[in-house]
Amino acid sequence: MSHDSPPAGSPAPVYGSSVTKVEPFGVDHIPDNERHGKPSSQFFVWFAAGLNFPIILLGFSASRLGLSFSAAVTAIVVGAGLGSVLMAVMSRMGVRLGVPQQIQARGPLGFFGNFLPVAYINVCAGVGWAAVTVILGGKAFAELTHLPFWLCAALLTLVEMVVAVFGYNMINFLQRALTYVLTPLFVLITVVAVVRGGTMFQADPHAPGFVGTTGGMITFSGWFLSFLVAWAPFASDYSRYLPDTRAVVTRTTWYTGLGNFITICWLGVLGVIVGSGATSEDAITALHQLAGPFAVPALIAVGLSALAQNFLNVYGGAISVQTLKIPVTRSQAVVVICLLAYAISLWGASGTEDKFKVFLNLTAYFIAPFATVLLLDYHLGGRSDARRVSELYDRSRVLDWGFVAWAVGVAASVPFWQSQLYTGPFSVAFPGAGDLSMAVAAAVSALVYLLTYRRPPLWRRGNTDRAVGADGSADGAQPPPADLGRPGAVTADSR
Repeated sequence: MSHDSPPAGSPAPVYGSSVTKVEPFGVDHIPDNERHGKPSSQFFVWFAAGLNFPIILLGFSASRLGLSFSAAVTAIVVGAGLGSVLMAVMSRMGVRLGVPQQIQARGPLGFFGNFLPVAYINVCAGVGWAAVTVILGGKAFAELTHLPFWLCAALLTLVEMVVAVFGYNMINFLQRALTYVLTPLFVLITVVAVVRGGTMFQADPHAPGFVGTTGGMITFSGWFLSFLVAWAPFASDYSRYLPDTRAVVTRTTWYTGLGNFITICWLGVLGVIVGSGATSEDAITALHQLAGPFAVPALIAVGLSALAQNFLNVYGGAISVQTLKIPVTRSQAVVVICLLAYAISLWGASGTEDKFKVFLNLTAYFIAPFATVLLLDYHLGGRSDARRVSELYDRSRVLDWGFVAWAVGVAASVPFWQSQLYTGPFSVAFPGAGDLSMAVAAAVSALVYLLTYRRPPLWRRGNTDRAVGADGSADGAQPPPADLGRPGAVTADSR
């Protein structure tokens, strides 16, 4: 793994760029002497994560919505473009502040106000996404090897668990390797799909999910935006070790955006092609049938791509557990998340597509206002100032107005929800409008934030002069020292 040298005169790094060391940091601030790597690493992290079958699964649904080929492709490009910009901006925040996205959210929401959204958005989403990906990867390997699904899923989960325990450097190393392995496999799948089943098709008003071209495009585009929105709470997790310089911040932005945009568009369109000629409602079976003599490399690609995505799901979920101050190490959190994801995968192996879309929607409805508040706080609330990182570890900041902005945004979006679990009254009355939930949630949370962000903290606890214990568990509220950003200074928040 290539890396930049730490500043002259800095203490020797404890972790550095070693791939074989278990990462010692959890949600701690990353000091200057541990900053390493190059911005190009972010391209490989997100490009490999995007080379994943769930994106094909989303594209597979275009024909069910009755969209024409051109409308489906346009919707994918718009959704992927918006989501990639969001990921690019949030990734650069990690370079600047040196802390995970989940910790950054303590700024606008408060130390304890951050618990509820992180518990649902990050922990539940991390477990849920890991389960979805294990299901798809396990099915692919089961169809390839004729081994039972439970065994294939267990083997995938074990590999993910080991890699996530080793942490940041190993994940970066393997994401680069998987990019080189998966890219030619997915190129092969694309060529075969175009040659054997690719057709330009027109809109189908008789399709079961048809609600009109405009509404269908909004909903379809929203699925691809949702996929990237679901990554947003983890974006800084994989950039926070990079050196904080202007050039690195700028290049990180571009590499993150491109890594996401290219793969989401590519595999989304591939899914549209696969779905256009499918004779099976199961996307993996349809891919197997379409690939014909090339089914083996196609299924290998699907199985391996589950690893590329789940390394991030499990690692990000473990960091989220620590953000909640649950008294476990990062490695212990990884093990728990993997076990939960495996158990859920056994339950959810049937009806994967419907369950996936329900989970995707319900996650995005909560994440959209969360990401909106974080972005506004970073750019308008002064959170881009690295000297304020110590505030993120200050327990006296119990609850702040950003929590209100997030909660009101979620509540305002409920009438617009479109899900098999619940469809809001607006969506029932106007199905042709498509799924507007994320847009409403983001707009309302932005408005509430703008009206409140200059107000005093909503709830600040007194007695801030008591020191926090060495394990960070004392009930005092003294924030970390002001020199948090200096070489060698880390918190004991959750090592």
